[in-house]
Amino acid sequence: MYSFALEAPVCDAGAPSLPTNAMATVNQKIFRTANAPAGAPSEAETTVCQALIDLESHIPELKMELRPLQVSAVKEVDVKGGKKAYVIFVPMPQLKAFHKIQLRYVQLRCPYCRCLFWVMFFLQLTPNRLTRELEKKFSDHHVVFIGQRRILSKPSSHSRAKQPRPRSRTLTWVHNAILEDLVFPTEITAKSLRVSTDGSKLVRCSLDSKDATSLEYKLETFSSVYRKLTGKDVAFMI
Repeated sequence: MYSFALEAPVCDAGAPSLPTNAMATVNQKIFRTANAPAGAPSEAETTVCQALIDLESHIPELKMELRPLQVSAVKEVDVKGGKKAYVIFVPMPQLKAFHKIQLRYVQLRCPYCRCLFWVMFFLQLTPNRLTRELEKKFSDHHVVFIGQRRILSKPSSHSRAKQPRPRSRTLTWVHNAILEDLVFPTEITAKSLRVSTDGSKLVRCSLDSKDATSLEYKLETFSSVYRKLTGKDVAFMI
């Protein structure tokens, strides 16, 4: 019988790291990317950043993971039924680190071949644990995390740009990435576009049914946030 040793995960963040010898302030928790709004933190940003700092100081298992992480902006979105949502934009170099916190994961190593073979896998013991902890603090708000991406306009015939536009900066790619961020860690199993006779379009997304219990209460939130960010209508189904 093989036995495995647990090792703590290491967060890999690309934005400037926070001081490790002092509690972060709200300003230190905000990292303005090139396409993020400039200026002083808004009320929503202050509220969310303070909540992240509180989680860092009161939940030991989140302390080391949250400390180096920052947000680039926070937007408040109205949802049907009188609910609201905090859309937390994350610098792209740190998005994977936020995803790792959402999934409770461990790194396992076999003691008999520790130098030859490593096994890394994710245990969804507490899916969306960071989102759930934040929503406990904001009883009237849902919380979603989205990468702060930038869309580049299509170069014209008179453009001086010599290099082709990266695919990850196109409108279609960014809008698809927003869909995936909204429902993470749930997978989108199918996606289709429905065009009505009046010309209106509706994106239909089918989500993995195994996450039905944890997602049903936020489907309207996902649709409202996507419409606010992209101007497109989407219907999520499980």
